[in-house]
Amino acid sequence: MPINKIEMKSINNRIALTFFLLLFTSVITSAQEIIKDSVIVPIKKTQSTGKQKIDGVIATVGDYIILDSDIDKSYLEISAGGGSVKDITRCQMLGKLLEDKLYAHQAIQDSIVVTDSEVKGMLEERLTYMVGQIGSLEKVIQYYKKDSEEEFRTYFSDILKEGKLTSEMQKKIVDEVEITPEEVRNYFKTIPKDDLPFFGVELEVAQIVISPKVSEEDKKKVIDKLNEFKKEVEEGASFSTKAVLYTQDPGSKSNGGYYKMTRKTPFIKEFKEVAFSLQEGEISAPFETIFGYHIILVEKIRGQERELRHILLTPTVTEQALKEAKEMITLIKKRIEDKDITFAEAARTLSDEKETRANGGALINPQTQDTRFELTKMDPTFYSQVSNLKENEISAPILDQGEEGKKKFKLITVTNRIDEHAADYAKDYIKIKALALKNKQITAIGKWFDEKIKETYVKIIGEYRDCTFTNNWLKK
Repeated sequence: MPINKIEMKSINNRIALTFFLLLFTSVITSAQEIIKDSVIVPIKKTQSTGKQKIDGVIATVGDYIILDSDIDKSYLEISAGGGSVKDITRCQMLGKLLEDKLYAHQAIQDSIVVTDSEVKGMLEERLTYMVGQIGSLEKVIQYYKKDSEEEFRTYFSDILKEGKLTSEMQKKIVDEVEITPEEVRNYFKTIPKDDLPFFGVELEVAQIVISPKVSEEDKKKVIDKLNEFKKEVEEGASFSTKAVLYTQDPGSKSNGGYYKMTRKTPFIKEFKEVAFSLQEGEISAPFETIFGYHIILVEKIRGQERELRHILLTPTVTEQALKEAKEMITLIKKRIEDKDITFAEAARTLSDEKETRANGGALINPQTQDTRFELTKMDPTFYSQVSNLKENEISAPILDQGEEGKKKFKLITVTNRIDEHAADYAKDYIKIKALALKNKQITAIGKWFDEKIKETYVKIIGEYRDCTFTNNWLKK
């Protein structure tokens, strides 16, 4: 059933506020945290008499309480992350805290588990970042006005655990939302012509990749090292410590190679297959992915969920191998320009990139799952490589280090250029589907709040009962 304009406006207002205040959660979980020397909280807690108000409970949501000082802490966290707090009222901040508490409360009711080891890993990663920003652990503790490292760790662990419960509950809600082609069509029809989304210049891009060859001897060295790690762990050594010291995976190094995953988690196929073939406590044999060679230890199995640790080692690439790869890709470029072979044929038969070979080297935009890349939203490095290419022009060989950390050479060509235009249902279906799905997810979140607030014990005390909230916290 189409959503009318009044309903859409109401939903958009609700979500605009939610995402605006979501800065608070982002500060806790984002790696972009920047700690400033001083923070000014814009609103003081004073009564009309001028006396300082005694801190106390101002709201209860299920098993959670909110203190008046929690609002000030929220301002502090946003400012610590470089955000502006001048336009956020105390009522709005309380509204966001109420939402977070309801998410966390319901996550526990729904048996969503956040383990102590998971929280510890997040804390160590965050603490390392904050110390790097501010200079020392002592300064971090002082900044958060804590008397000891133990008090700080307890305080921040509680924040991280609650934030993780919140994000997992949010994810559960939106993951259950699906959309049909008919719903996409109806959504598009509700958008007035003057309000249609406008898409900038887009490019369709293809590439050919040649990776330097690694010698069998270097591969064997890595496999032998991983087998050595496996044997030492089976004899009592700490897998986590080995991962911290030796893994070449930057995403898990600081927390001992730890990951939590289900079959839907976006890990590469080979990694998933091994992870789900192991029993609890079992360590895999070394296996290969595009990132290098791994071993996996499965620590916990909870239904369809695995808690695991892994160690990644990548064989060394020699300068001679790099030179040979560059010579190879230069020769491919010459053959294409001499019309001895087309770019698509060369990609299908000569490229080392399995993911793009079958479709002639065409790249898929990971954000949209479409073949189009909007020029203004490109990664800066990718933008510099393609923005000046004319249609069907081939780039010079580019030395690239991909997400997997491996050096490789590539040729890039622009196969199609789409000029800026208003949304067209047929041409832009994938983007319109994403907008329609997001709109439906927003509606689902709003409905979830309406239902759970009715089912949950919620109490707001004192002057905050005069606040105007987006959600019906006062149950009027």
